[in-house]
Amino acid sequence: QLQVVESGGGLVQPGGSLRLSCETSGFTLSYWSIGWFRRAPGKGREGVSCITHSGSFTNYSDAAKGRFTATRDNAKNTAYLQMNSLKPEDTAVYYCGVRYSLRDTCAITTYDFDYTGKGTQVTVDS
Repeated sequence: QLQVVESGGGLVQPGGSLRLSCETSGFTLSYWSIGWFRRAPGKGREGVSCITHSGSFTNYSDAAKGRFTATRDNAKNTAYLQMNSLKPEDTAVYYCGVRYSLRDTCAITTYDFDYTGKGTQVTVDS
């Protein structure tokens, strides 16, 4: 059974850090690109980042650039989103999605996934 499960969210003060994990099962993850997107209260989905199947290419939204870093460990079938210098406007439910792709680049998307998880809540508040 194919599963995608996000974890690592929580409550953090402004300026703090969190590392989100995206654990997959039933996949050979090295064939799949990973995307991260979020949904803030009362707002639509917003793309955050993507990482190609090999991890050699990453892409970030303007909001994430310079603060977030996407990585992956294909041997562990897990991807990560390191989030630093968090701001209250980063408060949202964060999701990861997987897409079968062997391309060497990726585009940030909010819907173009084959599978997504149920999300993990990130709250940035003092």
